[in-house]
Amino acid sequence: MANLHTSNLCVQIISTHFGPLTANVAQILLSRGRLNVVQLIRFTLLRPRLVSNILLVLVQQNIVWHATDGGGSGEQLFEFNIEECLMRLRFGSFVYQAQELFGAAAADIVQLVLHHGKLTPSQILDKLNVVASLDKSPVVYSQALYKLVSKHYLKPSTVSSHISPRDKRIQYEAEEKAKISGFPTSKQLREARVIVEARLKREEEEAEKIGLRKKGSTTEEEETVVDETVYFRVDFDKFNIHTRNTLIEQAARERYNAGSALVIHAILKCTEDSQLSVADIRSDALSISNIILHLSSQEYEDILTSGLVRSSSKTRSPATCIKEYLGLLSNADNPTQTGRAGAFVEFSSKGGGSGKVQVVFDVIARRLRRQILEGVTRERHGAIGVRIVRLLMDTGKMDEKQISKIVMMPLKDVRPLLSALANSSLVSTVEVPKSADRNPTRTFYLWQVDIPKAFSFILNVLYKTLFNISARRQAEHEDDSMLTAVMEKRNRSDVSMDVEGLLSVNEKEILKEWEAKEEKLCILEARVEESVFIVRELGRAAGSSVDELYQ
Repeated sequence: MANLHTSNLCVQIISTHFGPLTANVAQILLSRGRLNVVQLIRFTLLRPRLVSNILLVLVQQNIVWHATDGGGSGEQLFEFNIEECLMRLRFGSFVYQAQELFGAAAADIVQLVLHHGKLTPSQILDKLNVVASLDKSPVVYSQALYKLVSKHYLKPSTVSSHISPRDKRIQYEAEEKAKISGFPTSKQLREARVIVEARLKREEEEAEKIGLRKKGSTTEEEETVVDETVYFRVDFDKFNIHTRNTLIEQAARERYNAGSALVIHAILKCTEDSQLSVADIRSDALSISNIILHLSSQEYEDILTSGLVRSSSKTRSPATCIKEYLGLLSNADNPTQTGRAGAFVEFSSKGGGSGKVQVVFDVIARRLRRQILEGVTRERHGAIGVRIVRLLMDTGKMDEKQISKIVMMPLKDVRPLLSALANSSLVSTVEVPKSADRNPTRTFYLWQVDIPKAFSFILNVLYKTLFNISARRQAEHEDDSMLTAVMEKRNRSDVSMDVEGLLSVNEKEILKEWEAKEEKLCILEARVEESVFIVRELGRAAGSSVDELYQ
């Protein structure tokens, strides 16, 4: 069940996208958990037909899971999908990425599928062909659809995808435990969990294969086409990969220079097709020759060579230049634990020292998340709070006397600061009893940074901020009667054809002022959403579970 700030943000999103009645059903599901239709009717006080229609819309939009009651009654239970709802904040970026990658036709397809939740290829083409212009014929849309499906930007929507992964995991674990005779040991339980995870992964891989089918042909190499009978939905994880790669390039540019970012961009672009999830901890190994092939001569002359200091007038070759950048990005001159923690790439051990490199997503994710943690600490508790948090993250558990000695502060100043950090869940205490009776007078109290707990607090703060931004935007729009009247006039069909000529000077000023406010709110929302992406999505590569962040 979601916490307060997550629930408020989800209800605000549903209210904005589907209206207040649908938001009422979402709020009941978020606050009370899994319910059937009768219980939803009783708690929402809505008509049965209206509740059924709302549930159909939410299931179509993949926002609600449905499952059969395991008690034997066979009734349908509904559960709110928090991740799917929060992902709606990134719909605009998904459409923009599709246009940048595959063109305007692909962007139209992605936008249409996001609007309807899931569609078959025939439904997609029928709806788009109605509004097709001269430069976007049905053939263009068909080609764009094939690219999106073959490259996994659209994935099949199966019956199992409407069931909560937690339900499937519990069911499969119960089946594996039933095979064990007698009381299961811890080793047998671990083996059962491994089998369950492998089964879930195998089902997911098999489900992705049904999107394409072989076209009947007499040649040896059969052509694949999109299966017309399959419903497709947008694969958010594939689009999130591009957001992650952009953040990595930006981090390399800020840490070093534009040449380092260009090398990272070339590695990520070469291995883009093999990147299937933001949970990947490494990219595929890539040789230096492949990196050079993805760099133009103009980029080499303008960016790469200018980013390195020349010790002589001799011109460096592209291979030598790339090697120097890779040595910089891998912290080859600092083979310590600190150096490895600051690396962007590492040389692969596969191939017997062939010089192949791979991007270390897990190391970069931990570093970016740590920057968020330190930024929140600095904003709330100043530079001294950051010093204590860094000390605990680098050294582990310590008592307050050790902390006071190392940070060079009197104990009377360290104690209230530790209490303030603990109130923000940025640091936590660990009890180490001296005796079995756990007497407080004979117990050591050590301080540490509980990573899941700290990031859970940060994520709650970010969700609260996103909710406040959305509420502010809605209040600015609804509370101003003049703005509402002007926007209604602008949206009229006769006025929209000639806005400049049919609106007065005062009305134009009102619209200009509102657009300036909306732009500021959108920029702020994008910055907060970027922090949410680093904390939540990159946490999967760093080893954190998404479920623990919602607690």
